[in-house]
Amino acid sequence: MLSKNKIKLINSLNLKKFRDETNMFIAEGTKLINDLSVTFHCELLVVTPEWLENNTPIRTKELLEVNFEEFKKISNQKNPQGILAVFGKATDIALSLEEIGSELSLALDEIQDPGNMGTIIRIADWFGIKHIFASQTSADAFAPKVVQASMGALARVQVQEVDLENFLLPLKDKLPIYGTFLKGENIYTTPLSSNGIIVLGNEGNGISPAIEKLVTERLFIPNYPPGNTTSESLNVSVAAALVCAEFRRRLK
Repeated sequence: MLSKNKIKLINSLNLKKFRDETNMFIAEGTKLINDLSVTFHCELLVVTPEWLENNTPIRTKELLEVNFEEFKKISNQKNPQGILAVFGKATDIALSLEEIGSELSLALDEIQDPGNMGTIIRIADWFGIKHIFASQTSADAFAPKVVQASMGALARVQVQEVDLENFLLPLKDKLPIYGTFLKGENIYTTPLSSNGIIVLGNEGNGISPAIEKLVTERLFIPNYPPGNTTSESLNVSVAAALVCAEFRRRLK
C-alpha cells in the first residue's frame, strides 16, 4: 500500500524544485527502468501484482506492491505498465579542459521542449557522445517527459546544467565551437574536427546572441534542391541528428 507521504514524494518529483532538493527522479516502464538501473541507484520501486507475475524486479532499496488503482495515482502515463522507479541522481563528474577538448560534446542553448531534450540525449547516445552541457534555461534532463523520451540514454550520457556562456568562454580559444545558422558554411563540404563542442539553439530563436559570439565555426545544413522554397528551419532534434551523423561520418 502506498502511504500519503509516498504518494506526495513521488508526485513532487514531477517538479524540478523537488528533484533538485531530493536529488531524485522518477521513471516508468520496464525497459526504461532496467536500462537506467545500470547507472542509477533505485531508491523505491512500485509495481502492480500483474507486473510482478511476469517480471523480475531490479535491485532496489524499497519495493512496494500496489493495486492498479493505487498505481494510477502516481503514474504519468496514459497506459501505465505497472512499474515506477524513484532513482537517485548520479553525481556529476567534473571534466578538465583537456578532457572536454579531447572529444565531441553537445551544448544546449535554451532547449525548452522536453521531447526535443530527450530525443537529443538519445541521439547523443547513438553517436557515442558522452557529455551534454545544458544551459540553466534548458528543460531539465531529469523531468519525467525528458526521461521517457531519452529511452534509457541517460544511463550512458552525462547531462550537466551549466552557465553556458561562462562554460564556453574559456574553451573558445582552445577547441572548435560549432553552431548551425542559416548563414554558415555547408556542413557537407567544410572541414570538421573529431573533437569540439556542437551548440544547438532554442526551438524558436536559435542560438542566443551571447552564445553566438562564442561560436568559432558557423555551419549550415543545406536544403534540397539548393535555392528551393522549403520550410523555414529544421526541428532542433532533427538538426542534431544530421549534424552528429555528419561529424561521425568523417571519422576514419
